[in-house]
Amino acid sequence: MKQLDLPGQTHVAEGPLDHTGMYVMHHAFRRDLARFAAAATATPLGEPDTWAALSARWDRFTHVLHEHHHAEDTHYWPVLHAAVSARGTNADRAEVTAMSDEHAEIDPALAALTDAFRAMGEHPCDDHRHALEIRLAGLRELLGDHLRHEETVVLPLVQRVMTEDEMAGVELAIQKGYRLRDTPFMIGWVTDGLPPAALERFFAFSGGPFKLLYAVVRRGYARREQRAFRHADPLGATLSP
Repeated sequence: MKQLDLPGQTHVAEGPLDHTGMYVMHHAFRRDLARFAAAATATPLGEPDTWAALSARWDRFTHVLHEHHHAEDTHYWPVLHAAVSARGTNADRAEVTAMSDEHAEIDPALAALTDAFRAMGEHPCDDHRHALEIRLAGLRELLGDHLRHEETVVLPLVQRVMTEDEMAGVELAIQKGYRLRDTPFMIGWVTDGLPPAALERFFAFSGGPFKLLYAVVRRGYARREQRAFRHADPLGATLSP
């Protein structure tokens, strides 16, 4: 099966299992952090409403990332551990264990950034902006290393040791874990900035109803993104149809 190869992606794990869901999530995480970094530098201190929108949008980002990692730790990695035990090696097992360990390292950086965004909302100043920029740079490096590890080592391992039935079970369990009230945001968020061919591939992966819902929610999603990221280039290009 031909896999997606999206902007920023570090490796394509070719094989019979469809990694579309994972690759579009990784693309969205990278895109968001690039936007937050641009917004942290370019948003004027005298725009409290924009800083409040950025802080609220940051809370959305952390929620999605926490849920993504929780789903992996709860549903994905245990199945992969079992598959490695049946069809892999001790070295493979260590790579899977590292995934959850890296998740735990990312959590404190997210918490520190939540505090940094709130500090900017309460008292916008150059010192708070500088602290925010430093913490965002650190998280981009930390999360970037984790995504690179997952893409270059773990997803090829998945292709090697997991069966199609095991993968289907993982995908179903993860889908059931999402809250219904998050659906409008998630549809806009995960599709935002995807190249046209990748967007159509994702619609095929997700099913017909997802594409219909996308048509309903995308403009409202774009308006809300503009409130937060109005000073983050190239926002207009990534939000275009």
